[in-house]
Amino acid sequence: MLDIYFDDRTEKVTEDTIKLIQDVLDHAAKMENLSGNPEVSVTFMSDEEIRQVNAEYRGKDKATDVISFALEEMSEGEVAIVQEEDMPVVLGDIIISVETAKRQAVEYGHDEKREIGFLALHGFLHLLGYDHMTEEDEKKMFGRQKDILSSFGLER
Repeated sequence: MLDIYFDDRTEKVTEDTIKLIQDVLDHAAKMENLSGNPEVSVTFMSDEEIRQVNAEYRGKDKATDVISFALEEMSEGEVAIVQEEDMPVVLGDIIISVETAKRQAVEYGHDEKREIGFLALHGFLHLLGYDHMTEEDEKKMFGRQKDILSSFGLER
């Protein structure tokens, strides 16, 4: 089972939504055949908070719906983390803007809980190495997203 650490800085996320995210990400971890003791953090923020993170780390001074920081990705000058047996595999962090999720839920015609579940899965797939920078990568990632959401029963 996937260990998820939640941090709701907005104090607006319901226990039902947190349970949905836990269940969706557990389902995704099984479908992706994750082994070991994987863990991830999910932080809920306001548009202003995620805008600051986006500006600082991605150079984009605007709010966004979800940002992921994969721990396994290495940049120049970093030292690889050596995984010891029985230690958890820390995949990284997922940050979700609750305000943007609420607006997008209205725009797409589904409830906020479904939108946050979708964003959590999208961020989780980024942590696993999926991306959508090219058309080919986008097809692969979005196809996997759809497969996981469909098999879980969380469709639009």
